[in-house]
Amino acid sequence: MLLPIIGFALLIVVWWASVIIFNIEPFMLPSPVAVVDAFRQSSGDMLTQTGYTMIEVLLGFGLAVVVAGLIALLVRSSAVLNRTLYPLVLVVNSVPKVAVAPILVVWLGFGVLPRAMLVFLICFFPIVISSVTGLNSTPAELIELGRSLEARPWKTFVKIRLPSAMPQVFVGLKVAITLAVIGAVVAEFQGGTGGGLGYLIFMDSGQGETAGAFACITLLAIISIALYYALVGLERLLLPWAPSESRQDTV
Repeated sequence: MLLPIIGFALLIVVWWASVIIFNIEPFMLPSPVAVVDAFRQSSGDMLTQTGYTMIEVLLGFGLAVVVAGLIALLVRSSAVLNRTLYPLVLVVNSVPKVAVAPILVVWLGFGVLPRAMLVFLICFFPIVISSVTGLNSTPAELIELGRSLEARPWKTFVKIRLPSAMPQVFVGLKVAITLAVIGAVVAEFQGGTGGGLGYLIFMDSGQGETAGAFACITLLAIISIALYYALVGLERLLLPWAPSESRQDTV
């Protein structure tokens, strides 16, 4: 933890020094002290809006995990479904998600649902890709071992294919959870009146209160980091036999 803390401290020092040395106006780039003061003055409202953003993120991410997992299983189970569904997944991913946000508001109205759906669309593709890749990367010798032991297909899947695929699945989950926060903020920009940290950033920036906007951005960064490392912890808990990121970095 020491090196990341040092890096973060150096970033704060460079930020603070840049504001002082170049005499940057507060509405252009507030100092770290101004950001802390803005959070202190509006901490109650910001934490309330953080709750709205978290609901959107977790709801959309959870839905993406369920749907993407089912699609990955269908694609892996049948060559016909693979050729039918996989191109549709690519088409959905090629659609600019920012352009879809206003349409979701028209279809679903204002509130949590259209925002969660945008999070779902952003998270869906990386989870599908990683899940399909993981299911297709099972070592052939393990499959042959299961056949030699006369294991049934469902048991081969549960005991061999799924455990072999899980490290790759978690790669997609960790990518998707950070994208989920981005999707929620984009949806809150487009969602008109409502809650969420993205809505606060939009309102504070429009009023020239950039210190409050930076405080919200800091909260979003903290949320992304916390959710990412929550998945890292879950991965280590469920897959103790899989190589961890720290071991890979060391190697």
